[in-house]
Amino acid sequence: MELEHTDSLVYTPTWVVATVCFIIVLISLCVERSLHRLGKFLIGRKQEELYAALQKLKEELMLLGFISLLLTVFQGLISRICIPTHLSIFMLPCKKRYIVHPNGTEHYSNPTTNNPQRLLFEDTNSGHCLHKGKAPLLPLEALHQLHIFIFVLAVVHVIFCVTIMTLGAARIRQWKSWEDSIRKEIESKKGLTGGNDAQVHDTDHLDFLNERGAGYWRKAAVVSWMISLFKQCYASVTKSDYKAMRQGFIKKHYPDAPEYNFHHHMMQTLAVDFKKVIGVSWYLWLFVVVFLLLNVAGWNTYFWLSFLPLILLLLVGAKLQHIITRLAQEVLVERNIHDHEAQLQVTETKRDNHEVHEAAPPVKPSDDYFWFSSPALVLNLIHFILFQNSFEIGFFFWILFTYGFNSCIMDKLGFIIPRLIVGLIVQVLCSYSTLPLYAIVTQMGSKIKFKEPFKSREESTRGPIEASQIQMQSMAKESPQNAQNSELCTIVIEES
Repeated sequence: MELEHTDSLVYTPTWVVATVCFIIVLISLCVERSLHRLGKFLIGRKQEELYAALQKLKEELMLLGFISLLLTVFQGLISRICIPTHLSIFMLPCKKRYIVHPNGTEHYSNPTTNNPQRLLFEDTNSGHCLHKGKAPLLPLEALHQLHIFIFVLAVVHVIFCVTIMTLGAARIRQWKSWEDSIRKEIESKKGLTGGNDAQVHDTDHLDFLNERGAGYWRKAAVVSWMISLFKQCYASVTKSDYKAMRQGFIKKHYPDAPEYNFHHHMMQTLAVDFKKVIGVSWYLWLFVVVFLLLNVAGWNTYFWLSFLPLILLLLVGAKLQHIITRLAQEVLVERNIHDHEAQLQVTETKRDNHEVHEAAPPVKPSDDYFWFSSPALVLNLIHFILFQNSFEIGFFFWILFTYGFNSCIMDKLGFIIPRLIVGLIVQVLCSYSTLPLYAIVTQMGSKIKFKEPFKSREESTRGPIEASQIQMQSMAKESPQNAQNSELCTIVIEES
């Protein structure tokens, strides 16, 4: 007579089952209510973009829950799939050790299972394959560890993205003082210049050209890229850079609104991009699968792959800096052409005076400055860099708490320290340099990500009746045949 398994649910005390279920449900409800209250808070603060990012986070949590459900439901079926023994020892992350007994027999010993934190259950389904002279495709213990790895990877990615976006946004908020000073300067000179924004920015625009585009040696591609590579590590964006790019953006998209809040627009677009960055796209999951395939003992894939985020991050930062340099060089070329044409039209006595008062032309946004004429490609690269760095750190902590520090899959101490240092450098550099650079330089594309209506201070202080009257008058000017109808509407509004 076979003994029934005493570790099943039917032989577990009911108070234990009820207590565990209560704790799990309570934690889940607390997390769900917290996310719900956070969403209401963001809606109350009119942060629609961040609310959309929160919805994206909920979608990722739902995807993780679905993956967890699939692994749990099909774990018995997967563990009962058998493969030939020679395939089970091909491309292993850790080499199995041979143990020879005094009677002459030998078998494999898995060093990763000698951890006190190993799972308490025995893989009973492995005997099903052993009786056939084969090995299980994926034992229950390995399947459970893979389950935990996917969850840790997604959680670390979300935490790292929120941290980088928060620090990057804090860095961008430091530019608000520049925006306020520019708008005050425009308001103070608006009566003298008639709202001519070019004259307001004339001095600082020339400073931008001298700092970024002047010099014969900058025309050499190698020298220009080397300067851009090191420029991202210190003073990546200066006040003259901000003013020049702000002017170019407003001249192209809001030519009649020199007081447009460019800083607010950057923060809004950054919130929109956060929705994409916080997600885990299909190509990122594909990268995880490729890494798990190539994580073979002796290849040191984990060590060499840790340098990929840093290399890509430096390349992206250098490209963004090089775009600013090209903007300045294009303006210099255009100004020289204008000066040459002006010299042909003015007399010799007026030439010097003309050169002194000639305003430098604004920068001209264009998609041609970006790789493959696609500013969105920069965001995709930053998304991959953040995920790759999260993967490195998450994989390290998963190994640490699952197998221990002395596990064979952990590699040597000389490989561990450089990986952690590289991960820290990527976090700091992306937060304080690359992300702010991306936020302002990608505004130099040909298209605007989203265009919000500009309202001057005079329009914002008008009442609804006065605004309606002005709208009717403008419609009457545009359509003379409807002038009589607009006048009747105006009289009705005044009487009401």
